[in-house]
Amino acid sequence: MKLGSFRIQGRETFGAVLDGKVIDLGLRLEGRHASLRSFLAEKNWLEVARGIMDDTQPDFALADATCLPVIPSGNKIFCIGVNYADHLEETRIRKATHPTVFLRYAESQTGHLQPLLHPRESTQFDFEGEVALVIGQGGRRIPADRAWDHIAGYACYNDGSVRDWQFHTTQWGPGKNFVSTGAFGPWMTATDEIDPRKTPLTLTTRVNGSVVQQSNTDCLIFGIPELIRYCSTLLPLAPGDVIVTGTPGGVGMAREPQLFLKPGDQVEVEVSGVGTLVNGVQMD
Repeated sequence: MKLGSFRIQGRETFGAVLDGKVIDLGLRLEGRHASLRSFLAEKNWLEVARGIMDDTQPDFALADATCLPVIPSGNKIFCIGVNYADHLEETRIRKATHPTVFLRYAESQTGHLQPLLHPRESTQFDFEGEVALVIGQGGRRIPADRAWDHIAGYACYNDGSVRDWQFHTTQWGPGKNFVSTGAFGPWMTATDEIDPRKTPLTLTTRVNGSVVQQSNTDCLIFGIPELIRYCSTLLPLAPGDVIVTGTPGGVGMAREPQLFLKPGDQVEVEVSGVGTLVNGVQMD
């Protein structure tokens, strides 16, 4: 099942995507859930969605809607830095004993087919294709061996990074939180369709059609269960919280010559079994 968030005819909603069309779950559940984040807090959300899909025709074509970030108003967005060995090597950052965690704000995100905004204050806007996981069942201090039970699904993510601002100091927050520099979409593919324990998720990033990054989730330094364990130790995880698992090698900053994004570029982040997130670049 693929679930996303959309704006249609001036109204924000969420729904299930099937063959290029959307069943509007927000409309069907009006009065119960106003957002996908709220819906994921329902104990049997997957069964509820399946029941509606079995008895309902699509409400609108995906092409007629504006795609929003999968979770438009995420409460917690944990991002993990240097979590692939090849990216660790290219950045020359010392290997950490624990996951490197920084936070994004919801306002720094944009949706599928919406523009990434190149800050006018920067000349070093970089791409970072990543796999994001969306929490379905909340909890505090979740053991790694139970972590998989807490995942609702997976999505594509572009953790666009404003490198000159990122390295103003040792704190990465400013370079990761300019408006509409991170993309999240096109939807979340639920765990009823994919399981990285059985088949690793392959991540591919393209800039203007050329592959610039490719790896898979088996290559994570800190795996998905460990990330959930670690992040849930800091704060209780809640339905709709997001963990962005890290980017592999090939980022523009580390290339010779460097490859930074410019207005008119197009970036694609593809995750096997999930879909492809596509965004053009515009000057802010």
